[in-house]
Amino acid sequence: MLNVGRWVLDVPRLVPTSFYKRSNFVTHLPTECVYSPSHYWLAKIGDTRWRVGFTKFATRMLGEIVEVRFEKTPGLPLASGEIVGSIEGFKAISDLYSCADGIFAGANPGLAQDVGAISDAPYGAGWLFEIDGQPDARCMPLDAYKSLLDTTIDRILEKQASDESP
Repeated sequence: MLNVGRWVLDVPRLVPTSFYKRSNFVTHLPTECVYSPSHYWLAKIGDTRWRVGFTKFATRMLGEIVEVRFEKTPGLPLASGEIVGSIEGFKAISDLYSCADGIFAGANPGLAQDVGAISDAPYGAGWLFEIDGQPDARCMPLDAYKSLLDTTIDRILEKQASDESP
């Protein structure tokens, strides 16, 4: 993935993005995606197929990614909220959840050779898995996700400030 101003190169095409900045967090968010409250992005890549990955915010919270595991195999039904696998970063270990209902289409095979792509290119080569189905009803368009980020970052900053107070 390569940032080119307001565009992200997600081989083989340029994807329009929207600039976002709050406090020390800066990113370009793809405008064509929908976003989950748990900081996944979903991009429609076929009639019913969705590619799913972590947002840059999620990868920053995890720290450097060291391992990702998938428990599901292609062809199995998957419900929103169901565990798909797990991910380990230097800052946290977390389950990977589905943010869509449908049929698991498979994990990103490139992650076996380059798990760091999840952090380095979260909207490109670092995607996590694909699913045939529909995003969860709680998924939101870009503007709503930016509002969620504002609220989330403000809470983190408030907690940091209160932790530093005597």
